Amino acid sequence: MSGALWALAAGAGFGLFQALNRQAVRGMDIYVATFVQLLVSSIVLVAISLATEDVSLVFSAPITAVLSFVAAGFFHFLIGWTLLNASQKRIGAARTSPLIATVPLFGVMIAAVTLREVPTWLELVGIGIIVLGAYLISKETENPENTKNATKRFSALLRTSWMGLAAAFFWALSPVFIRVGLQGLPSPMLGVTIGVTASAIGYAVILLWQRERWFGVPITNEAWTFKLLAGLLVGLSTWMRWVALDLAPVAVVLALTMISSPLVILLSPLISGKHLERVTAMLWAGTGLILFGALLLTFI
Repeated sequence: MSGALWALAAGAGFGLFQALNRQAVRGMDIYVATFVQLLVSSIVLVAISLATEDVSLVFSAPITAVLSFVAAGFFHFLIGWTLLNASQKRIGAARTSPLIATVPLFGVMIAAVTLREVPTWLELVGIGIIVLGAYLISKETENPENTKNATKRFSALLRTSWMGLAAAFFWALSPVFIRVGLQGLPSPMLGVTIGVTASAIGYAVILLWQRERWFGVPITNEAWTFKLLAGLLVGLSTWMRWVALDLAPVAVVLALTMISSPLVILLSPLISGKHLERVTAMLWAGTGLILFGALLLTFI
């Protein structure tokens, strides 16, 4: 199978994961939901690594490479996935997914700071389009009673969108550490497995520390089912994304995996119900702008 097809499969998997995950986090504590997601994903990735990679390379790799993958995992999985789950629980999957698609925006900003790569005028156009799309989506979720006051309106926009945008920021930050890690351990699959597994262990510590907020709180069988399926999907999708990156140009992979956003908008109302996942014309417009701006940043 070609790299493009692997990327499409990964994007479809991420989209289905987000749609199912929304239904799961409704009935679970955010910390518990993220830990289950990390645990299932780490089991999937460890199994794939054992079957396809030379695991002994991990033990001979420089400690700086391993620590870099751990740091990348903490930013992307431990922090990023927590923010993703929290955003989905607050505003739903259909509105969170387009905000997550702003990763290229933050990637350009981080590259400008860390690598001194000044954005071109075309990149600035892409950034502006993404910001406009994110604004439309955030504005669409605000409380109508706050629209008369500019200060309250801005505060409402921040409350509805900051977690999704923050998740995108941390997902854009993790590649900085991945690049360092790959210099000492040139295996993306082993790297992402290290990151996910370390994040799962870290989250176990967090759960023990915060046990008073979740211990004894009942979780429905439906929530467990959806969460286990979501964890399995995101683990497999992460693997497929890395396979795609090994077979196709990065820009192509990033572009094709963006199909997850419209897929989430289509599937979320079917899975969680139209009363929870309202899909409007403004949501579609904002999503289209974000994807168009992201494509500009991806291919220029």
